[in-house]
Amino acid sequence: MLVTGATGYIGGRLVPRLLEAGHRVKVLVRTPGKIAGVPWLDQVEVIRNGLDDAQSLRESLDGVDVLYYLVHSMAAGTGFETKEQEMAGLVARAAADAGVGRIVYLGGLHPRDQVLSTHMRSREAVGQTFLDGPVNAIVFQAGVVIGSGSASFEMIRHLSETLPVMPAPSWVRNRIEAIAVRDVLYYLVAAAALDGAINRTFDIGSRDVLTYAGMMNEYAAEAGLPRRLVLALPVPAPKLAGLWVALVTPIPLSMSLPLVQSLQHDAVSGEHDIDRFIPRPDGGLTDYRSAVALALGKERDGQVETTWANAGADADPLPSDPDWAGHRVSIDERSFHRDVDPRRVWTVIEGIGGRNGWYSLPLAWRLRGWLDKLTGGAGLLRGRRHPGKLAVGEVVDWWRVEKIDRGRLLLLRAEMRAPGRAWLELSVEPDGTGSLYRQRAIFFPRGLSGRLYWLAVLPFHSLIFPAMSRNITAAAQALTDAEEAPQTP
Repeated sequence: MLVTGATGYIGGRLVPRLLEAGHRVKVLVRTPGKIAGVPWLDQVEVIRNGLDDAQSLRESLDGVDVLYYLVHSMAAGTGFETKEQEMAGLVARAAADAGVGRIVYLGGLHPRDQVLSTHMRSREAVGQTFLDGPVNAIVFQAGVVIGSGSASFEMIRHLSETLPVMPAPSWVRNRIEAIAVRDVLYYLVAAAALDGAINRTFDIGSRDVLTYAGMMNEYAAEAGLPRRLVLALPVPAPKLAGLWVALVTPIPLSMSLPLVQSLQHDAVSGEHDIDRFIPRPDGGLTDYRSAVALALGKERDGQVETTWANAGADADPLPSDPDWAGHRVSIDERSFHRDVDPRRVWTVIEGIGGRNGWYSLPLAWRLRGWLDKLTGGAGLLRGRRHPGKLAVGEVVDWWRVEKIDRGRLLLLRAEMRAPGRAWLELSVEPDGTGSLYRQRAIFFPRGLSGRLYWLAVLPFHSLIFPAMSRNITAAAQALTDAEEAPQTP
């Protein structure tokens, strides 16, 4: 098997399930560092390549029986539809040249007789490109995917929890057939073992049909919240709704707009032919309420495998110190000694962000997060996948993990809106009988606006960063004290 999109939400969960099913797996990734921390890394062949180089792609597909195409752009602007179809065509031809037997693609559930949104239309066109191509293709069409860390789940969750009364566009009355991520993965794995030449689409879903407003109320009931009052207004307003979703959820505007636009029509299975090819999972398909319960349970237990946010865009890494020559760079550096085991300090460092916060002036962090959301940035709402463990490529609020030397150093790259590039480096080392904690805020300003920005935030840094140093080491001391305290029988 070769899996594209292994750094994404579905692909990152599919790989270990293919391995469990006994398949040999290759993963095609443009940036291998994004999967450096996954537990299945040493069980797969990692190929560093993109999907736009025909010869390299042909070599990557050598010996592959089944190709999983799990790539879809959420980009905006003109031209991306054409680019996606051209890339799919290139992949289909390379697969044929390499003797691949089957392509499996995951598209979107949509009505057959209505004008689709740009992104849904593009996904349909990519699926049709594979169906018209030289290699047999199974094109699954799924609606809203419910699972811990999925963008659709986060959108439903934050809207439900934030808004007890919600004036909403008319599309909240549309009928939606969601599907649990576990069932999506079940069908994807099963597709590899199907016999015969199959070249067609399959609608997949839970068979549990609700309105979008009903989905929010079912979420609220499962989460122990009062019933939500959703007032459907007689206007679709996809752009306004996309902006509102970006403000009150972790989903950035670049993703919230296509997500909302895809909800403008009913998304219900038009056929259930899949039942004749793949039996339902043991215990049956997962209904919507159960899918929500499973997602919430995974989060409480710290078992979120992948999140939508970790499939972010590539960016330039932090240059090493010698490369700074000739560049304008601004640095705020702090250090703090405390008589505490460095391992305890590292525990606090690796658990930073998300629900644990940033150990200084929470209101200031929240205000900066809201400012970032208002300008189309990531904000602080993305959280983190696991409360205590990080890996390269994962998100931590508006940061992304660029480097981690476990027990010693964590380097975070900013994905907030700013006139320049920014990093936050947190490290700890033994210091006598205790620890020396260091932190550096590093900023490469872009033009005059970048330099003025740095001067504007310096007063806030003078308040936030010293307190952050003290509080992180104090939290490490508290961990030590808690472990050494006598246990009450």
